[in-house]
Amino acid sequence: MCGIVGYVGDEQALPVLLDGMKKLEYRGYDSSGVAVINVQSVVSTTGQTTMTVERKAGRIGELLDELDGTTIEGRIGIGHTRWATHGAPTDGNAHPHRDCTGDIAVVHNGIIENHDVLRQRLISEGHTFVSETDTEVAVHLIESIIESKGCSLREAVLEAVSILEGAFALVCISVHEPDRIIVARQEPPIIVGASATAGLVGSDIPALLAYTRDVIPLDNRQIAEVMRGSVRVWGFDGVEVEPETVHVEWDMDAAEKGGFEDFMLKEIYEQPEAVRNTMRGRIDGSGRVTLDEVSWTVDEIKAIDKIVVVACGTSFHAGMAAKHSIEHWTRIPVELDLASEFRYRDPVLNSRSLVMGIGQSGETADTLAAMSFAREMGTKVLAITNVVGSSMTREADAVLFTHAGPEIGVAATKTFLAQLVAANIFALYLAQERGTMYGDKLTETVEAMRRLPEQIEETLLVQDSVLQAAKRYADARDFIFIGRGVGNAVALEGALKLKEITYIHAEGYAAGELKHGPIALIEDGVPVVAILTGEPLYEKMLSNVEEVRARGADTILIAHEGDERARALANELFEVPTTKPLLSPILDVIPLQMLSYFIAKEKGLPPDKPRNLAKSVTVE
Repeated sequence: MCGIVGYVGDEQALPVLLDGMKKLEYRGYDSSGVAVINVQSVVSTTGQTTMTVERKAGRIGELLDELDGTTIEGRIGIGHTRWATHGAPTDGNAHPHRDCTGDIAVVHNGIIENHDVLRQRLISEGHTFVSETDTEVAVHLIESIIESKGCSLREAVLEAVSILEGAFALVCISVHEPDRIIVARQEPPIIVGASATAGLVGSDIPALLAYTRDVIPLDNRQIAEVMRGSVRVWGFDGVEVEPETVHVEWDMDAAEKGGFEDFMLKEIYEQPEAVRNTMRGRIDGSGRVTLDEVSWTVDEIKAIDKIVVVACGTSFHAGMAAKHSIEHWTRIPVELDLASEFRYRDPVLNSRSLVMGIGQSGETADTLAAMSFAREMGTKVLAITNVVGSSMTREADAVLFTHAGPEIGVAATKTFLAQLVAANIFALYLAQERGTMYGDKLTETVEAMRRLPEQIEETLLVQDSVLQAAKRYADARDFIFIGRGVGNAVALEGALKLKEITYIHAEGYAAGELKHGPIALIEDGVPVVAILTGEPLYEKMLSNVEEVRARGADTILIAHEGDERARALANELFEVPTTKPLLSPILDVIPLQMLSYFIAKEKGLPPDKPRNLAKSVTVE
């Protein structure tokens, strides 16, 4: 997820770009940059570069300091705020990227899956690459097409998108066509618009709102030509289409949140995209798991005889669910440790062990210390994190990035789902390489994972039922969450979310432990949230629900669609689609995220900024 801005019109472009980039910085803050063409100085016959590009790692403030009041003349330009995916957050990897001549500039949001193959092809043609990014492939590909065919920028982009694989929102300008911006969309959102004096591009509405409220959200597989006062749109098949204009009524604050009241709710609804992006490029057309980030040989993978998961908070719950998947699919024993306790229990590690550190920011001090300790013990170290260039990536031998995009809300939502997906992909990879899953079972599981984004979208439809429950239980003093198997991890995560943003006392328990003490907490009206989707333990969970109902509890149940037995026992029922049992936490947790959010709203509390909490815990 990155922020993109484009402008062509009567005003100087740079102030418009910087203003839009500030409004979109929540979409990426690893680096930023601008490219501006001075139309008056274009000299196409001399080969002189007439485009000015400024780029800087860090937040947009770093770029502003670099510019230091410098005026870059020009009435057309593009800008970008980066959330790093390919390549560390450095000046050289910041967007925009240029072709060999310096005449074409491109900014990009997404992941180009076949960048390695295209890079080698373009190098063989004589192109020189200066960054580690997948984006630079796109601008050299467009350059190559123009050189070979003598076509326009739009025609070159149209051919390029037929070659590029993956997800991309591309925005391009050229000194040879200094009156237009070319835009292409394959999955990541991109919005265009025009007024009488300007043409505008943005990856989100805030970038455009100061200049027009009539915008055109491009559909998937569409390309647009944006000029002062006009927008034309074609499909990737080259057929021109009539674009549909949307009038925006939001104010600026609502626009930055995509029309949602809070970032947390916005990020809950971004979870289908986060899961798609985390899976992208890691499962090929034949259903085989490919992890280019893991360079261990098959013999090294087969030699692993123990995995230790270290994490904190929500990431610990992702590791708890992953333990079940890894052990079931690979037959490797898995230990689960709170990162803050790991070093102090004198763990037994050797060269055949693997330590998996999980963390959203990649900067959690306890997890970093645990990973560093593991390296000192001569153990392989894998990191699952959301932030390229973070400290965790430097402590690891291999890194699986979750590609969830920036998460502004303090309480983790979309990053939790992305962590679950990344961990399950890694478990499938181990099983595939070690030969511990039969072909049909592996194929079935991969297909179930591929269906998850659509099933998440379906699960989000439970919002009205959750809102009703939130109104009913907003004044509760205590909540109890119960689950069995992977459902226990969901119960713990649901309780944590409720504590974090509603300040209601909540506890999560393995349901089988109720009779060993926690059932003493049950009294009339206490809400008990139970996870009923784990098929192997379904009957036992029903018995646990009966036990708490008999003692006066109100039951809030997460169950599969059409589960009439659950419906008969529920005061409130949240239905989710059916998937493989070990994948069920990815769906089950969504109603619980919503429940916490809506209870916080009922209580008048700020879900994005819960008291006493920070997004990243950087001290022990």
